[in-house]
Amino acid sequence: MENTLEIQGLSKSYGKKQAVREVSFCIAPGEIFGLMGMNGAGKTTLLRMLATLLKPDSGDAYIAGNSIVQAPEKVRACISYLPDEAGAYRSMTGRKYLAFFAGLWTKEESEQKICVQRGEEICGLGDDLDRKIRTYSRGMIRKLSLARAVMCKPKLAILDEPTSGLDVLNSLDIRQTIRRCAEEFGTAFLLSSHHLHELETTAHRGAILKDGCLLAEGTPAALREQFGAETLEEAFERAVRNT
Repeated sequence: MENTLEIQGLSKSYGKKQAVREVSFCIAPGEIFGLMGMNGAGKTTLLRMLATLLKPDSGDAYIAGNSIVQAPEKVRACISYLPDEAGAYRSMTGRKYLAFFAGLWTKEESEQKICVQRGEEICGLGDDLDRKIRTYSRGMIRKLSLARAVMCKPKLAILDEPTSGLDVLNSLDIRQTIRRCAEEFGTAFLLSSHHLHELETTAHRGAILKDGCLLAEGTPAALREQFGAETLEEAFERAVRNT
């Protein structure tokens, strides 16, 4: 089975600062891959390149066989991107918000209806979908945003800090939704998080970034073993402090 994502030596600089340095890894269909790193490690820059919002200085990445450099329009047709602090159209109801994004994804009305129905089930907001988004809590907005990101079954969902600022229960709901969508739809997930316990319990594999460089990659168990650690947090600390 072909990988959903193949990253080959991606690099990006801002002036003299090299934000991402020849990063390479791959993600299989239905796999959840977590990016770990301190602020400024290059996580968001990497995600934005994959979402075709930034053009790499060198290297390439292939999403469902499409190059982010040579065929960005084809990449956009098979991914979804949920940035950190993603907003929502507060004057819309939740249901109209889902319908709006379904219309951007496909022009077929029958497919739009299916996407919206799937989004309603994914977010689990029930009758609250008929309320204006401006009345929603942070957790409700995040659930709605995640639903719109995965309701059309993208090949790759790119999520930057999907549980940032959420309480424990809402964070659990988001993680469960990610796992369920990966399993049911075969969607590959690339997500970044500062909550390493979250990645340890959600991601199949992950990578540690520092100063734009990939220091280590593997399953949570493999990373713990590599750094002689009992938890992923300890492995992360030893990786970034000792390199």
